[in-house]
This record gives sequence, structure tokens and C-alpha cells, in this order.
Amino acid sequence: MVDPGAQEKERQLVAWLATRRRVAVGFSGGVDSSYLAAVAVEALGVEHTVAFVGRSDSLSGREEDHALTVARSIGIRVHEVETGELADPRYAANPADRCYFCKHTLWHTLAPLARASGFETLVDGTNADDLGDYRPGGRAAVEQGVLSPLAEMGLTKAEIRDRTKARGWPWWDRPASPCLASRLPYGTAVTRERLRQVETAESGLRDLGVTGNLRVRHYGDVARVELDRDVLAHYESGAAFDAVVRTVTAAGYLHVELDPLGFRSGSLNVLGVIESGAAIPRD
Repeated sequence: MVDPGAQEKERQLVAWLATRRRVAVGFSGGVDSSYLAAVAVEALGVEHTVAFVGRSDSLSGREEDHALTVARSIGIRVHEVETGELADPRYAANPADRCYFCKHTLWHTLAPLARASGFETLVDGTNADDLGDYRPGGRAAVEQGVLSPLAEMGLTKAEIRDRTKARGWPWWDRPASPCLASRLPYGTAVTRERLRQVETAESGLRDLGVTGNLRVRHYGDVARVELDRDVLAHYESGAAFDAVVRTVTAAGYLHVELDPLGFRSGSLNVLGVIESGAAIPRD
């Protein structure tokens, strides 16, 4: 069923992009930035668009590989950049506004490169739903003049998925996969070793056949696994549960718990203290 409201927002997006002439996209390979990049290529052409892909210890190798695969399918040029946010002790300390320091590093790295290459307009995949969440990284984007046309046009996550599906782009239903640091409770230092441990556990579960949303929440020696409710029932007992335990302990955890409530975006963040009184952040 075609949503005429979403179609009109997309037409406004195309018109907005056309006025910018040359656009660089901060590209993660997620549904939002992929949709934005694909529409930008249609509106402006390959020669007037580029995708900047950040390489980081905080991102899983699977997600980075997926981003490059999607970029190739779109046809957009790719510029890969090492971001190195772990070198910032403010980020590594994992405060409640960790995402600000991550995005501060990202955009302070990408923005000068984009503009030096002749791309004065730098955009990200923030959507209209994101504006209602606690997202300290958004402040860092604003500081560097990064624009968010999906949010500006009022495109929600559901509308972006619908428009992506309607266009036949196969990544329309890909689950969100925020950075690996979001699996660590605030105050637990972000280290390469902990990030790799989470990545190894989640990658192993994907190889096991787990679909949909997946988080391995890191509590020291304990891993708490969150799965979508419709997937959870299959893994709650028997051989399937045993396989989950074997897979996660192989990543170095001593104890494995399967969260009976299933996946909840930002479930670790209820432990964080947001002194400003902002809404509970989501991952």
C-alpha cells in the first residue's frame, strides 16, 4: 500500500538535494543513510555524491562490510576514513553522553575532508523519530554544520523502510545495529577487548541463525542476550538454548543469560544517570 504522505516527503527530499548540487553522506549502511544515499545518487548523479564511511573499533566488521556492499549496489563513491574515537579518554570512559564524543571525532574528521573535496553539503541519516530521543551525538553534528534532510522532511523510520521496500532496495528490513559500545553499561570503560568480545558473541549468534534484532549486553563475565520476542521462544530451552550458551561462552563470557523480556532498544541506558532530565536514550 503506497503512502502518499511519504511519497510527497520523498519528492521534497529530492528537491532539497537538487538545490545542494554536491552532497557528501555520512554513511553507515543502515536503512536511513542507505536510503538517503540512494536517493541522492538518483537526484544528483554519481559524480556529485560521495559516501564517507567511518572505520572504527566500535563498529562490527560485519556492519562495515555490509555498508560497503550497499554502497556498491547504490553506485555511490566511497571514501573510507579511520575515526579513532577510542583514543579520546572522554569517549573511552563511557559517560552518559559518550555518543557526543564519538560523533565529535567523526564529524571533525569527515567534515574538513568533505569540504576539501568540494562537497560543501554534508548530511547524515537522522530521521524524524530520532528527534524525540536522547541523542547527544546530534549536537556534534550541528556543531560541524552537518544537515539532516530526512528529519527535516519529516520522514519517519517506518516511512523510510516503506519507501525503501517500494523501490525494491533489499535492505529495507535490516535491523538497526548501533555501535558496539552501546552494549556496555555507562561507566564501564570502552576497550578494544570488550568491543571484540561483544562482536565475537554477536557474530557467532548470527552464524547460528539468529535473525532480527540482537544485542549481547556486557556485564563483565556475564553476557545478557536480547532477541526479538518472536525469535526468543525458539532459543529459550533445549538444544537451541545450549547452542546459544556455547556460542557466547566461546567469546570469553563465563555466564550467559537470555533476557526473558526480549529485545528493548536502550535497555542498558535505564542504568545511566541523565542529569539534564532528558528522555532515556536508545541504542
